[in-house]
Amino acid sequence: MKQIDLSKTGAIGEVIQRIDKEWMLLTAGTPERHNTMTVSWNNFGVLWYRPMATIYVRPERHTYGFVEAEDYFSLSFFPPEYREALVFCGKESGRDYDKTAECGFTVKQGTEGGIYYAEADLTLICKKRYRAPFEMEHIIDVDTSLYYGEKHGGLHMMYMGEIVEVITKE
Repeated sequence: MKQIDLSKTGAIGEVIQRIDKEWMLLTAGTPERHNTMTVSWNNFGVLWYRPMATIYVRPERHTYGFVEAEDYFSLSFFPPEYREALVFCGKESGRDYDKTAECGFTVKQGTEGGIYYAEADLTLICKKRYRAPFEMEHIIDVDTSLYYGEKHGGLHMMYMGEIVEVITKE
């Protein structure tokens, strides 16, 4: 056996690289009232024989209330020309801006529920199946001062969503 670079592992490596380097938008709400935020922390896998995506949202984030209130959320990847929009959606709060309008995004709705943006080249619509708060005593061998506290914010809420729809640009 030999060790290889993650980028050489096929589709899973490509997705992980996109999350790490290109980021994605987490969106929740209704077509009339919603919010989005840039995320780069995520996990994919299988739980209860279902394809799952796990996301992490701090309770102080504006998007948190939308994820809490809705049964669905979406994770969307964008072509490189939307990089500045993703930077904006990560830096600015939906309390202060209508991010959809500011970025010129077009809201679409998934077949079962959940909303996403037509400009994305890959979107996963997820149905919430589990949620739990991070607890400091369960974090192992991580310098939590790098991620939590007055400078960074509170502990994340973890959401696990079953991937119920995958949408790509044709």
